[in-house]
Amino acid sequence: MQTAFQMIDVGAKPVTYRLAAASGEIAVGPEAFALIRDRKLPKGDVLTLAEIAGIQGAKKACEMIPLCHPMGLDMVRVTMELLPETHSVRVYCLASVHAKTGIEMEALAGVNAALLTIWDLTKMVEANLRIGHVRLLAKKGGKSGLWLNPEGVPAWIGELFAPPVAPGLQGRKAAVLTLSDRAASGEYADDSGRLLKETLEAFGCLICDYRIIPDEREGIAAAVKEMIGAHAPDVLVTTGGTGVSGRDVTPEALTPLFDKPIPGVGELLRLDGAQYTPLSWSSRAVGGVIGRTLVVTLPGNPGAVREGLSALLPKLVPHLIRIIRGEKA
Repeated sequence: MQTAFQMIDVGAKPVTYRLAAASGEIAVGPEAFALIRDRKLPKGDVLTLAEIAGIQGAKKACEMIPLCHPMGLDMVRVTMELLPETHSVRVYCLASVHAKTGIEMEALAGVNAALLTIWDLTKMVEANLRIGHVRLLAKKGGKSGLWLNPEGVPAWIGELFAPPVAPGLQGRKAAVLTLSDRAASGEYADDSGRLLKETLEAFGCLICDYRIIPDEREGIAAAVKEMIGAHAPDVLVTTGGTGVSGRDVTPEALTPLFDKPIPGVGELLRLDGAQYTPLSWSSRAVGGVIGRTLVVTLPGNPGAVREGLSALLPKLVPHLIRIIRGEKA
């Protein structure tokens, strides 16, 4: 039976951390602006009340928006910025949750509730009020990853949504090896390797070597030996060849090279990946130590690379590198 509307079924989606930020403005005119600034409006301090109203608005989003999922919010933060040049008040709402769907509607609902509260307390002083510039600034979480408004975001929002800093990875040398017949032949772009490089660089790593080679057991072993011999990287990460097809031979190529296998690396990748898809259990990803280099194998899918790195970074990999290098914590 067809229906005109439907709430999206998110039952099969994994619970992930979600964060969103929104903003909006209300122009109140010079007289009301001065009263708001000096907290002397006849009805009381509108900035404090608007902050409370914004938090309440975010919590009530599902009651105002028919197809919005109810959320058990982790955090809502509402802040105000006075804009003397335009006699306006800018409202920011930041909301986070561990859930199966995004949190942007709650952030937008918080902004609008705060703006309407400012309107309500200000209208007796100035009737010609204008609300505008309501927009989503940023969101992250789930499969879509990070989104920043292309029109620009305040610096503090950009910093808040930036990848977490891993001090243990700053300046560490990292090598990236993509194992794919089709990528090596130029049949398609190496999206997984590119994502792997960008993520490691975002965490402060220095990419000392990057190669794309076919799924050949002897070639994989030779390339890893050569990369480690030439650069002595702190960590070498491969992508591809961890499945069960006839051409997936990464574990067979690398396991014999390990001075010490680290079974927990593969176990963590499969356990964490199962939050996104049960097919994660078919991965044969492994980890180990060759000389003084940590070696980690990831699947060849960009989504699996992103998810795998989120499980390994920023804590486990820096810890393992320190231990392998004999460094004090």
